Amino acid sequence: MQATVETTVQATAQAVTPVAAAAASGYSVPRRYLRLSDLIVQAAAFVAAWLVTPALSSILGPGGALHVLPFAWLSPPGLVGALLPLHQLAWIPIVTVPTTMFAMQGLGGHAPLLEQSRARVVVSSLLAPLLGLSFLALILVALKIQPPSRSLIFSFALFTCAGFFAHRVAVRTYKQQRLQAGHYVRHVIAIGSEAAVADLARHFAAHVQPQLYRLVGYLHVTPGPGAESAGAVPYLGGVSDLAGLFVHRPVHHVIVLESEGVDRWLGEVIEQCDFFQAALGIVPAVLLALKPGDVLGVARPPLHLPEVVLKARQFDSDALFVKRLMDIVLSAFLLVVLSPVFLLIAVAIKLTTPGLPVFYPWRVVGYKGRTFTGYKFTTMVADADQRKADLMHLNEMTGPVFKMAKDPRITPLGKFLRKFSVNELPQIWSVLKGDMSLVGPRPAYPHELARYELWHKRKLCVQPGITCLWQVRGRNRTSNFDDWVRMDFEYIDNWSLWLDCVILVRTIRAVVTGSGV
Repeated sequence: MQATVETTVQATAQAVTPVAAAAASGYSVPRRYLRLSDLIVQAAAFVAAWLVTPALSSILGPGGALHVLPFAWLSPPGLVGALLPLHQLAWIPIVTVPTTMFAMQGLGGHAPLLEQSRARVVVSSLLAPLLGLSFLALILVALKIQPPSRSLIFSFALFTCAGFFAHRVAVRTYKQQRLQAGHYVRHVIAIGSEAAVADLARHFAAHVQPQLYRLVGYLHVTPGPGAESAGAVPYLGGVSDLAGLFVHRPVHHVIVLESEGVDRWLGEVIEQCDFFQAALGIVPAVLLALKPGDVLGVARPPLHLPEVVLKARQFDSDALFVKRLMDIVLSAFLLVVLSPVFLLIAVAIKLTTPGLPVFYPWRVVGYKGRTFTGYKFTTMVADADQRKADLMHLNEMTGPVFKMAKDPRITPLGKFLRKFSVNELPQIWSVLKGDMSLVGPRPAYPHELARYELWHKRKLCVQPGITCLWQVRGRNRTSNFDDWVRMDFEYIDNWSLWLDCVILVRTIRAVVTGSGV
């Protein structure tokens, strides 16, 4: 590693950042989300019960179509008629909701959703509202209060049961499908001898879920002509190759199989894992031969390894979940609301430049070196990529990226679309898919990434986004790529949901004013 790069890495790594989250962070549904959603379900259930109770009472009451003995007690004579206003009945959820929430907690309904069995989901969804109903009945009997409407109370409990169950099944099914499709898999790189890595591979095969963690390769402590793949685990080089792997392939977890001589290179591995936001596990190689039960006090799920784990300060997992939830809701909303704008732009492109496609395929590198194809509205001529080499001497940006204020390849319509950043709108689809976020550093073209310095590559340790600090601070005023990257690091080091909201608001203002976001 060159001295200048090494110094920059060390200086930047001193501010341990809150970002490491990513692929597997979305695997777990936060408890706070489940609690909040349960409160929303109960509020909606009570309003729905209040709305349907008058019709239900008239059907079940005297003279109603279903006024038969089994249902008559729901609407006894004298209680059929107009229902009290909603605010006068608010004491009912005030009594039942806390009891229901405590019951749901006690039944394990707020535990990680994918770790709950189907039976637990069913039992907690049905039993918790019934316990809340029972507590309400106890209050009514103890205080000798005449219930305002039995139909209302039981409809409230029924709708709550249905809401709890439907919501949990929907989220659980969605998470399971994504889990099976490999969306949450974390890639693991081992560092050690061939024999130790072979033991680790057998451990993974026996004890680790492949949908969560996958051993994708290993680095040999003494690389040389004799080094080779350890069983099914590919050989990826020596310890010095770790930094390059962090960018050119997804690496989320590094396991060092501690052996003789580890002190010579462990410090550098720790520094690189910290800089590129990867978890580092240190495992004494001699303990791999033991069964997990032999070291029960040390080995814990999901890897079941007797390891010492070093992690950089990460995004709060609940906040990451909310960030992804915001991305899904806002991107879906924007795609629907802006669909007429999409249609008008598509028509305009076809009328002004009939030979060009509406969308330009944007093949880039995103989080942890993962490649994906996004889309922008076409704003350049058909041979723009081929003509770029002839314009490189006019590049106004220092570093690996290309930028020209008066690029001759841009079409007349393209100039207008770029001024208001409208050409970026199709990237909203990439946000909905999960390849990007609304807010985050810009992804890299493969040819740009090949020219990145080591410290530049740290920006790929978070989910890329459509907008970030660089855009809202006036990207046309930034001509040094290093300054651009430092702004990305500023976002990474100070990330919060509030910062995302501020950037989004400033982006909207910049787009409306056409200030060159």
